[in-house]
Amino acid sequence: MARPAGSSAVSALALQPHMGATPARLAADIVGDSGSASALEKLNQAIGELKQLALQPLLQSAINALNANDLQGASEWALKALGQDERSGVAWYVLAVAREKAGDFAGSITCYEAALKLIPDHAEVANNMGRLAFRIGEQDVAEQLFRIYLARYPNHPEGANNLACALRGQARFDEAVEVLKASLMADPNHAMVWNTLGTVMAEQGDTVNAEIFFNEALRLDPHFAKARYNRGNMRMALGHLEAALEDCETALAETDLPDERIMMRLSRSTILINLGRVGEGWDEYEARLDPNFADVTIFRTGRPAWKPGDDLAGKSLLVIGEQGLGDEILFANTLPDVLERLGPDGRLSLAVEARLVPLFQRSFPRARVGAHLTGKIEGRTHRAAPFLEGELGTIDLWAPLASPLREFRRTPEAFPERAAFLSADPDRVADWKARLAKEAPAGPKVGLLWKSAIISSGRHRYFSPFEQWAPVLGTPGVSFVNLQYGDCAAEIEQARNELGVEIWNPPGIDLKQDLDDVAALSSALDLVIGFSNATLNIAAACGAPTWLISAPGAWTCLGTDRYPWYPQVRLFRPPAFREWEPVMAEIGMELARFAG
Repeated sequence: MARPAGSSAVSALALQPHMGATPARLAADIVGDSGSASALEKLNQAIGELKQLALQPLLQSAINALNANDLQGASEWALKALGQDERSGVAWYVLAVAREKAGDFAGSITCYEAALKLIPDHAEVANNMGRLAFRIGEQDVAEQLFRIYLARYPNHPEGANNLACALRGQARFDEAVEVLKASLMADPNHAMVWNTLGTVMAEQGDTVNAEIFFNEALRLDPHFAKARYNRGNMRMALGHLEAALEDCETALAETDLPDERIMMRLSRSTILINLGRVGEGWDEYEARLDPNFADVTIFRTGRPAWKPGDDLAGKSLLVIGEQGLGDEILFANTLPDVLERLGPDGRLSLAVEARLVPLFQRSFPRARVGAHLTGKIEGRTHRAAPFLEGELGTIDLWAPLASPLREFRRTPEAFPERAAFLSADPDRVADWKARLAKEAPAGPKVGLLWKSAIISSGRHRYFSPFEQWAPVLGTPGVSFVNLQYGDCAAEIEQARNELGVEIWNPPGIDLKQDLDDVAALSSALDLVIGFSNATLNIAAACGAPTWLISAPGAWTCLGTDRYPWYPQVRLFRPPAFREWEPVMAEIGMELARFAG
C-alpha cells in the first residue's frame, strides 16, 4: 500500500500492554528500519566504496544473508570481516543490523557504538542507535542521537518524528511540537509528521486537535494504518466505540507487520470488552502472549499452558501475576473459581508481586504463594517463579493471571456478587479502627486517592488535577485520610492552605510498600474515594465501601454503568473526557449526604 517513505513504524496512540485502569498510551515505536531494502542498498554502496578490497566479498555475503533473513549467517560473515580488520566501521555497522534484527538489542547497541566511533559522520548510525536506545527506555540518550541525525538532515521528517517521540516520552511536549512544526513548515505533506503531532496532542489530553491531526494524516494517506489505529484509540477514549472498532479493524486489514498487528489486536480486545462483547475481548487479549509482540512478557515455566476447557480437577496449576500491581489485584477476581475447579485434591501455586504475598497467602490459604521475579534479557521482559525452583516438574499446567477470565468471566453477568475476594488482617483492621477513632479528626473516615505514581504513557490524562477536588474536600463533617502513595506533601499542604482542610496522614505506615497494612487501613475506613490505582483496587477487593472515579471510555466497566469487578463499588464518570468539574461536584453532594 502507498504511504510516505519511512512511515511504517510511526509513533502511535496504542493500548498499554497491560489491561490496567488506563486504557491507552503512546506506543514506544519510532521511524526507521536498519534492515529495510533501502537501508541495505545504502550499505551495499558503502561496501562498494571500501578501500579494503579483501573485505568486500565478506560484507557482500553478509548483506546477501540479511536480504535472505539469514541473521546468523549475516553475523558470521560480518565477524569474519572484523577478523581481518577490527577497525572497519562498515563491518561493525553490518553486524549491528544483524544483531538488531535478531532481537539482541544490547549487543546491537554495542556494535553501533563501535561503528559510530569509526565513521563519526555517519548520521544514520546515530539514528539507528537512537531507535534502540528509545526502545529500551533510554529516551534522553535517544534524544541526543536523534539530534545528530537531524543536524545532518535538518527538518527531515524521519529525524523530526524520532526526536519528537523522544521529547514526548520525557513530557517535553512544547519542544516536541516545535520540532514537528519546523518539519511541517518545510513540507506539510508528510502524513507521518501529522500523525506524530496528533500523538503529542493526545498525550496532553487535547483530544480535539489530536483527532484533527490524525484526520489530516489520513487525508494525505488514506491507507496509513497507524494513523487510523490512533484515531480509533482516540474515539474509544471519547466513548465512540462503534467508530473506534471500525477504525481498528480497518487498520488491522492494512498492515502486515506482526508487532503492529498485535498492538492493534490488543486495542480491538478492549473495544470489544467496552461494547459488552466480553468473551470475544478476552480471547483477543491473548495476543499479548505472542512472541512477535515487542512488549511481550516471556514466562519461564517450561510447563504446558492452560487453555479454556482443560480439566483442572485434582491438577497442579501455577498462575503467574502479570502487568502492573493494580492489574494483579483486578485479575485475581477469578482465583476463587480456579480453586473451586481444582477441587480438594488440586494444588494452586500463585506467583505475585512480592508486596502482595502476605495478603494473597491469607486470602487463599489453600494456595502456595510466592513472589515472581522479573528481568530483562536482550531487551525482552522475562518472568519466573523462583520460589518453585526444583519443583516446576510437578506442575501440570500454568496460566498468566488474566487468562482464566476467558473461562470464568465471559459476560458482565458472570462476575459474582462477591463482597470481597481478598482478606485484610482482622487484628490490623481492629487496630486501625481504634487509631482512626482516637487520632484522626472527628467525622466519617474517608480515604482519598487522587493520582497515579506512574506518570508515563499519558496516564495523567485519566486523573483530575488536584485543584478540582475542592467540592469534595469542602464537604463539612468529614475526616479525610490520606491513602495516596508517593510524594503528596504538596497536595496535602495545598488542601490545608487553600481550603482549610486537614488530610490526616496515617503515621507508621509506608503506603507504597506495606500493602498488607494498606489493606487493613482501607478496610477500617468508612469509605474510600479515588481513581483506579493499586491502592483503590486493594480496598475494593477487600470489600471496603468504595467510590470509583472513572474516565467515560474505561473498558473495565465492560460496557455497563457499574463496575462488575467489585459489586460494592459505586461508579462516578464525567460527562466527557477530562470534564472533571461536574463529576467532582456530584461526588461533593453525595459525600455530604453520606456524612449526614
